[in-house]
Amino acid sequence: MPAIIINGPDGRLEARYHQSTAPGAPVALILHPHPEYGGSMNTKVPYALFKAFSSMNFNTLRFNFRGVGQSEGTFSDGEGELADAASVMDWLQSHHKNASAFWIAGFSFGAWIGMQLLMRRPEIDGFVSVAPPTNMFDFSFLAPCPTSGLLIQGGKDEIVPKEAVDSFYKERLAPLKNISVEYKVLPTAGHFFEQELHDLMKTVQDHVTPSLRHPLSSAA
Repeated sequence: MPAIIINGPDGRLEARYHQSTAPGAPVALILHPHPEYGGSMNTKVPYALFKAFSSMNFNTLRFNFRGVGQSEGTFSDGEGELADAASVMDWLQSHHKNASAFWIAGFSFGAWIGMQLLMRRPEIDGFVSVAPPTNMFDFSFLAPCPTSGLLIQGGKDEIVPKEAVDSFYKERLAPLKNISVEYKVLPTAGHFFEQELHDLMKTVQDHVTPSLRHPLSSAA
């Protein structure tokens, strides 16, 4: 997987990229957990998401937010990281103008950033949010969520309680019309899915693969 550098709003962003062999292949952008708690594009969950989408022949990219690894800049409490993600999405769009679909997948802090980005980018066709930190960050910007997708939560998550994500799903996602958000709980998984990475990948593949034959559409 080639290492690439993308020009971000606060300097260069370090990334890893898998290029599909299929013309017009869909695109997936992977977002990592909180930079101030050791999160990076090489954390196991975003790496597993990267592998899951690459295995489905997506053009797949993961990158380090500002200040992580070789990415320039400093942590910006989410605002700057959202700008980083938007810049990387711009890069992907410029290189894949004929892509059949665009997906975004994030873990923990990355799920929060990813769901903000999909509110701003109507070209995003689907999302995967793993352990969204609904007990730590404000998700009220989903008013409503515009895009179908997949929510994955660990039943024994010690950082983001399952009950918090249950409530988030029931109150904000389940009632929505025109889109469908699937909610999957892996009962034995903790926050980092240490023993369940294979199950996590299969859950993503099982959800995404049918949409490649029947593309998801955004709500009007």
